[in-house]
Amino acid sequence: MSTPCESQTAAGLSANFPDSSATTLDAVPHGVPAYSAGVAEATELLLRLFRGYDGSLAVRLWNSRTIRLGGRVQQHADPRFTLVLRHPSVICAIIAGRDRLRLAEAYFRGDIDIEGDFFAALSLKDHLDAIRLTWRDRLGLLGSALRLWLIARAAVGASAPSGSLNAPAVRQHSRTENRAAISFHYDLSNEFYALWLDRDMVYSCAYFEHLDDTLEQAQSAKLDHICRKLMLRPGDEFLDIGCGWGALLIHAARRYGVHAHGVTLSQRQWEYARARIERAGLGEQVTVELLDYRDLKGASRYDKVASVGMFEHVGLKNLPVYFATVQRLLKPAGLFLNHGITHYREGWNRRDLSTEFINRYIFADGELDTVSQIQRGMERAGFEIADVEALRPHYAQTLRRWVERLERHHDLALQHVNESTYRVWRLYMAACALEFESGEIGVYQLLATKRGDGSAALPWTRRHLYAHAAAPAGP
Repeated sequence: MSTPCESQTAAGLSANFPDSSATTLDAVPHGVPAYSAGVAEATELLLRLFRGYDGSLAVRLWNSRTIRLGGRVQQHADPRFTLVLRHPSVICAIIAGRDRLRLAEAYFRGDIDIEGDFFAALSLKDHLDAIRLTWRDRLGLLGSALRLWLIARAAVGASAPSGSLNAPAVRQHSRTENRAAISFHYDLSNEFYALWLDRDMVYSCAYFEHLDDTLEQAQSAKLDHICRKLMLRPGDEFLDIGCGWGALLIHAARRYGVHAHGVTLSQRQWEYARARIERAGLGEQVTVELLDYRDLKGASRYDKVASVGMFEHVGLKNLPVYFATVQRLLKPAGLFLNHGITHYREGWNRRDLSTEFINRYIFADGELDTVSQIQRGMERAGFEIADVEALRPHYAQTLRRWVERLERHHDLALQHVNESTYRVWRLYMAACALEFESGEIGVYQLLATKRGDGSAALPWTRRHLYAHAAAPAGP
């Protein structure tokens, strides 16, 4: 099927839309099999969508024709990335409410690819969100999208999303739901995580004392930062709730002489941590248990408790139970360090697009709130807040390092996961880095003492935390 306008070039079409700029970079290479169905319609739609884009991007269509779009095309600015559209239905997904989730799914399937600066390509979401169309434009776009959809179906068929990547549903944050959600995420493959995490397998925000620190240095500094905040001493009974692969447990035992116990819901993390503890010769000093935090027994058992990247999984309605559990387990004058991600909006809106993406593909049980709400919950549970530290720039830097490592090990990653899963993780971590940089999400460490049981022996200043560092990282 073809239309009379299919012979028009992008440059020719731009004359119909004065605010647009576009050029054709190349024709279909000789000898390359490709279908031309929908190319003219797609070019017209792209011109309308990106006529106000303040930049330069390249788009390569399914027939290998490449066009350049954006306000800086005429300035001959080289595009930082190329969007590769392998199927006409991708254009329809962009038009249909500019649904970024559908675009994400198209990327997972390989219908969209990105060559060049991946982070710059993700910034297109800001342009798509900012588009304001008249009713005439809307009708024109919908009509063109419908024609393109019909052409795509007639020529090559429709591309259907796969549901195999969807996380298990979490509604009540029951023990069963939480275990399934944790298994979905953390039991993916220890070998896959090892490709892009540091050597100690720390899966949380690093702490960059200097911007040129390696990821290994920054994660070791984070572990030490936590231990100093908790004032760990030889003989302390230390609990790590959500201990991951055991890095903090081992660090605290080796360097600070504590007796450490950790709990996790991930079978693979538990097995890995136990093996690491035995290899380190710390079997008498460090233990790890496959256990829900709600099932921890006893009272006043621990001098110090850490929770790193854990409260995001608890569920907002369960935070009182979570904090009450820590309160019960702490000894009089004990210290609690609560480290986790927060949102700039109060409450957790499941209908928000980024929320839906996270809950569908990454953390089925993830729920965020503002740092003030988290702090208020701790105070209501009987904690006195001793220190609050924001680490938002550190997590953005951590995520960029993880993405770079993941991309570098793409071929090795495919030995442990499929291409779609690789793409989910690449997109998830890159998008989160941009959200940390924009301030949409943050990460905080809240240090608290157990109120009413005497005063914890905390220093009067923070000098003990920073005296070892020559100069902190910064812009």
